[in-house]
Amino acid sequence: MIKASEAMVKCLEMENTKVVFGYPGAAICPFYDALSKSDIRHILVRHEVNSGHSASGYARITGKPAVCIATSGPGATNLITAIATAYMDSIPLIIITGQVSTDQIGRDVFQEADITGAAEPFVKHSYLVKDANEIPRILKEAFFIAGSGRPGPVLIDIPVDVQNEEIDFTYPKTIEIRSYKPTVTGNKLQIKRICEALKKSKQPLICAGGGVFASNAGEGVTTLSEKCQIPVITTMMGISSVSTQYPLYFGMLGMMGTKAANYAVNECDLLILIGARVGNRAVKSPIKLQQTTKIIHIDIDPAEIGKNMAVDIPVVGDAKTILAQITEHITKSEHKQWIEKISSLVPLNTEFESQKNYINPQKLISTLSKKLPEDAVIVADVGLNQIWTASNFNVKNGRFLTSGGMGTMGYSIPAAIGAKLADEKRTVVAVCGDGSFQMQMMELATAVQHNVDIKIIIMKNNCLGMVSEFQHTNFNNNQTAVSLDGGPDFIKLAHAYGIEATAITNDSDAEKAVDRLVASEGLFLLECNVNPEYGI
Repeated sequence: MIKASEAMVKCLEMENTKVVFGYPGAAICPFYDALSKSDIRHILVRHEVNSGHSASGYARITGKPAVCIATSGPGATNLITAIATAYMDSIPLIIITGQVSTDQIGRDVFQEADITGAAEPFVKHSYLVKDANEIPRILKEAFFIAGSGRPGPVLIDIPVDVQNEEIDFTYPKTIEIRSYKPTVTGNKLQIKRICEALKKSKQPLICAGGGVFASNAGEGVTTLSEKCQIPVITTMMGISSVSTQYPLYFGMLGMMGTKAANYAVNECDLLILIGARVGNRAVKSPIKLQQTTKIIHIDIDPAEIGKNMAVDIPVVGDAKTILAQITEHITKSEHKQWIEKISSLVPLNTEFESQKNYINPQKLISTLSKKLPEDAVIVADVGLNQIWTASNFNVKNGRFLTSGGMGTMGYSIPAAIGAKLADEKRTVVAVCGDGSFQMQMMELATAVQHNVDIKIIIMKNNCLGMVSEFQHTNFNNNQTAVSLDGGPDFIKLAHAYGIEATAITNDSDAEKAVDRLVASEGLFLLECNVNPEYGI
């Protein structure tokens, strides 16, 4: 017989969990007591939401469910934004929250919150544990549900008295959920229809979304592309699924995308969507596109197919498996003229305009991408910095991470911490604005305490840049509540944490500063002074 809290830890160990992220409180203390006796590494964040974001960064690099922890009440509710962020981007998380004693649930006692109810719209599944004997099965199911099919967050809420009960521990070897059986293999008839459509197509195009990562299908995308000479573009969430060095890759589509990618999506006669929901930032006029283009949509979640745009050939299943099926049955082909048309829109040289007493953020990101190791991880926050990074960082064999579906500010630093802990050999850089930095700057302490040597770049324009630009364009430049006056000296702040830091105000200093950032062995913060009028 062991305590249920000890059983919870043993379950994590059985799932080969190496690192967890959390913030303790009374209702989760039995679990923390058991965790302290395990080899599992606990990372103490400085705000509960960042345990979720850190777990997100960790999961995206490992490709496996990551664990975050909070106590009851405000601890749990503080996690909701991170849960929603993971849900929108299909990131596998196991969220463990403490709850008040079973006999007190529903009485509005101290630090009670119905977290399973509150988080319901943003979880793939949730559990309120009332029987301690069910813990091994629930943990096994949670990992299976979170990491299979379309990945997503699974919440486990455990009352403190349940954690203290004693149980006979046996961890299930397998899980069989009758009502949950994700489709993996594509329908053979639909595969045949795709092959026939490809044979007839003169201007086919592949668009890779974030779902390509979930199924590890990046190689499958390039294999099909090479065999049939099909150009490839990505959504923002699909960036880095295909190397920017791949000759048939033409960048990101959408309102902030490349000219070549947007031309390709508007002129193609066959569009193959893979793991993408086709949101409004990717395709502005889906109705117009579906009227002129034959559309194939591959996704493991049938609810996503046809949600935003009518589809001619829907295929439900795992993208990697389906791409292999298509590649096996399709014959080689060429689309030389089509590729030449798109290639003609790719600028030979990108000119970056310098401004006196300011950094050109696009030039700085371009310089950074040239200097960093090929397998570096770049984590962009939300705002103008996200667009500058997505558009100008050439990902070779590394990863680009950001909050695409929810667009959550304050994501980059905790996610970078998680990504670095997932693979400590890789260089990890977080890029944020001065607005988003102030939503997460407390996590500098987390990085220092746990020796996580991420690099941080702050694009400082002393305003909420994207909102400011939106107000300029749509509200007659009525700049309302966007000034960040009163912010701290970021260099002094970094030094207060013992972090090496420097600030630059001219492009002439940028290359040396980037060299210093790349060469630094520990934490490093680079502040870049950006013109507040410099937008997308």
